Amino acid sequence: MKNVMDNLIEKIKKTDNPTVMGLDPRYETIPKHITTKYEKNINGACDAILEFNKGLIDATYDIIPAVKPNIAFYEMLGTKGIETFIQTCKYAKQKGMLTILDIKRGDIGSTAQAYSNAFLGRTVIEQVEEAIFDVEFVTVNPYLGIDGVKPFLDDCIKYNKGLFILVKTSNPSSGELQDLKLETGKTIYEKVGELVNDWGKELIGEQNYSAVGAVTGATYPEQLEELRKIMPNTFFLIPGYGAQGGKAQDIAKAFDKNGIGGIVNASRSLMYAYKQDRWKDKFTEEQYKEATRQEAIRMRDELNSAIKANCI
Repeated sequence: MKNVMDNLIEKIKKTDNPTVMGLDPRYETIPKHITTKYEKNINGACDAILEFNKGLIDATYDIIPAVKPNIAFYEMLGTKGIETFIQTCKYAKQKGMLTILDIKRGDIGSTAQAYSNAFLGRTVIEQVEEAIFDVEFVTVNPYLGIDGVKPFLDDCIKYNKGLFILVKTSNPSSGELQDLKLETGKTIYEKVGELVNDWGKELIGEQNYSAVGAVTGATYPEQLEELRKIMPNTFFLIPGYGAQGGKAQDIAKAFDKNGIGGIVNASRSLMYAYKQDRWKDKFTEEQYKEATRQEAIRMRDELNSAIKANCI
């Protein structure tokens, strides 16, 4: 049966690009030719961010399959920020991109259910169901075990949605907990990987990947390779490429023999490509969209070359 991960895989194949663009804007990093149009307050900042986001989407919607907004960058701006997030997701969907929302929620019982209702499922008022944020995927923290994940799993089944569950994250201190050894000799991240693989068995689609994916950092290539063996039917969301130092040849180990199995996140390196050494002499701040498109093409080609070499 076709699931939402099949839809993502189809978009990756159509664009020939296993990339997701993170949309994590901060007002102080928005190009000045945008911010000068708006008032210097929260409302104006949100308007500037929305224009910036739309510009990034316009520049890449035909070559990048999905966007990944991190909700924290919108929540910090209050209700207007949340509206900016909603409008960003709507605009991306209008352009044909899938939406992966980085929320890293982790709670239990009715609270976990409420989170899932908000982002994947439906909120019911007087027997009327309404989709509130209605994204395709969310990220989830599994630290509370199945109690914190099951409401999301249920809504994935009911509404054809997907998850990316934190397994081995890209940040430098991840090993303080994730690399600890259990009595069995396995690391915590290996055990979490096994759990995620089991949780997703009921949601495997036509491409043999579950709607329950895993977050696995590009900065730890050996662990990526281990986890691919542990989780053969789990699709990976791979942060850490670009600004965090993840290399394409290392990331390639997360992909299967057919060159499928993951989507690589890049945020700062795409959003602010015009500031990179390779582009800053070719593009001005006002040409941020053109720079982002060229960096997206460069990243696509680099990833595809590494993945192809790994499949041989």
